[in-house]
Amino acid sequence: MDLSPLDETGIAAAVRSACAAFESASTLDELKEARLCHMGDSAPITVANMAIKGLDKELKPTAGKLMGAARKEISAALAQATERIEALNEARMLAEETVDVTVPTRRAPIGARHPLNVLLEDVSDFFIGMGWDVVEGPEVEHEWFNFDALNFGPDHPARQMQDTFYVAGVEKVSAGSGSEPQISAQPGLVLRTHTSPVQSHTLLSRGAPVYIACPGKVYRTDALDATHTPVFHQIEGLAVDKGLTMEHLKGTLDHFAKAMFGPEAKTRLRPSFFPFTEPSAEMDLWFPLKKGGPGWIEWGGCGMVNPEVLRNAGIDPDEYTGFAFGMGIERTLMLRHGIADMRDMVEGDIRFSLQFSTTGRGN
Repeated sequence: MDLSPLDETGIAAAVRSACAAFESASTLDELKEARLCHMGDSAPITVANMAIKGLDKELKPTAGKLMGAARKEISAALAQATERIEALNEARMLAEETVDVTVPTRRAPIGARHPLNVLLEDVSDFFIGMGWDVVEGPEVEHEWFNFDALNFGPDHPARQMQDTFYVAGVEKVSAGSGSEPQISAQPGLVLRTHTSPVQSHTLLSRGAPVYIACPGKVYRTDALDATHTPVFHQIEGLAVDKGLTMEHLKGTLDHFAKAMFGPEAKTRLRPSFFPFTEPSAEMDLWFPLKKGGPGWIEWGGCGMVNPEVLRNAGIDPDEYTGFAFGMGIERTLMLRHGIADMRDMVEGDIRFSLQFSTTGRGN
């Protein structure tokens, strides 16, 4: 039975179980296994924390306080266990390993390119092969480009401080007519939360028709865990032309899925909502190598470009239509190679990269 976020006794028991598992771990591998068990997606504490959103409004503060204290205690126990094991490893290495500094050695160690960089290049090559342009943009972005131009209302939850990194106060821009927007004195400078602002920049500077892919880093105020990171990579596609339909979108997605996951891959669309597309859909991937057997797994979001977004960029929605889609590069890499923990991608261990990249000097 799932743990309730209001079950104080059950939460305390889950915390004790996690702390005991961390304390009993004697190697980093054992600690990692314990971390996935007690802090992973299916861990009781994680499931209970996700259940808060389904509670009545008056119960959420109590549940949030209980879960916050529990997660804090578990994180502290994990940090203490990590420090203990790393200290033991360091002491063991100092005692067991010796170095003969007189032995000649290679000055250029063999390395490997990070698989995320390799995948980003593969994705870019795919779209270039279709005749699309690969476009980049600033990572520190005007709030107008990150939200207003994409039809996010002023009270949209994504604008809140708990979701977005606000960098500083700057002048806020308003929609122009086919050129760069006019600027008015209001605050709003953020680390971009998606690569969609690049689409607005491109439409304003180039007009339509346009076919672009926008890869790059994005930022969210998420804690680093097995499936989330505050800095990650996205690839977004945008096509604006006369007569484009959902059929063109579906064909593009299926072609992309086959390029990333093999000839058996395909996509399906489920109705959803995004401010910048109408209609909108969640995109599922048919994944033959899914744990437990072939099946559908969520991959990204997509839809037809909202007419308001086209108007904000000076494009006539009565003459042009467009489609857009986006997915995470880290998630794509995890699906392709069965990576269970996103933290492996950011820890800087060369052994991780060596599994995927061709080794060689200067990589």
